[in-house]
Amino acid sequence: MTEEAKRLIESRTALRPTVGVVLGSGLGAFADELSERTDIPYTEIPGWPGSTAVGHAGKLVIGKLGELAVAVMAGRSHLYEGYTPAQVTFGVRVLGRLGVRSMVFTNAAGGINLTLERGGLVLISDHINLQGVNPLTGPNDDSLGPRFPDMSEAYSRAYRETAKEVAVELCVPISEGVYAAMLGPSYETPAEIRYLRTIGADVVGMSTVLEAIVANHMGIKVLGISCVTNMAAGILPQKIHHEEVLETGAQVRDTLVRFLKTLLPRLGA
Repeated sequence: MTEEAKRLIESRTALRPTVGVVLGSGLGAFADELSERTDIPYTEIPGWPGSTAVGHAGKLVIGKLGELAVAVMAGRSHLYEGYTPAQVTFGVRVLGRLGVRSMVFTNAAGGINLTLERGGLVLISDHINLQGVNPLTGPNDDSLGPRFPDMSEAYSRAYRETAKEVAVELCVPISEGVYAAMLGPSYETPAEIRYLRTIGADVVGMSTVLEAIVANHMGIKVLGISCVTNMAAGILPQKIHHEEVLETGAQVRDTLVRFLKTLLPRLGA
């Protein structure tokens, strides 16, 4: 099915992207910055799961950022929507087949580390997979990657250093931390957040990790960026609402767009 999806995309645009971006909840504005763009709804791509989460546009956008050809997934699929690990990571597989060798995953996340603030950006240095599944389970396709891929640097150290340099240039505050992936869709309990902090997590969300595993399996270099859209349960004396996630995403939209526009050409060089 990935080959069918690849052929459909190649029939719609002459551009062959080398850099891919996945935009999380409320963070879809970057796709509008591309020139010579082609928008393809996920529903038109064979095998590509639709995006049902609020704040996810559900389309693949291929265009140019300066001279760099970029593929942008405006919205992603999640396990909590009822999709399988293979479906959740289908887009990454297809982009890898198209020739993408660098991936930037963005997401909305809850802040666990008490030094973080709502609206802050966090470079993912590592992850903890608590979703109970791995997308590589089952027979291995040796044409895609090895049976036992190394994950000791799942998020490229070189890319993180480049991202930090860009943040300094643009005067964008940015930190670094460990992302914990939970199944969802319910938000975590205060006890679960205390547990996550104990085992070393700084932010928590419901995406990204399975995609990062598949990207590493295919030899694609990964950068992960979390937007702290809310503080996790029990940290502030208030309940958590998805509207708050989308509202914070909108507030940091311009900062994230400016950051990615400067960063991506350096990853694709």
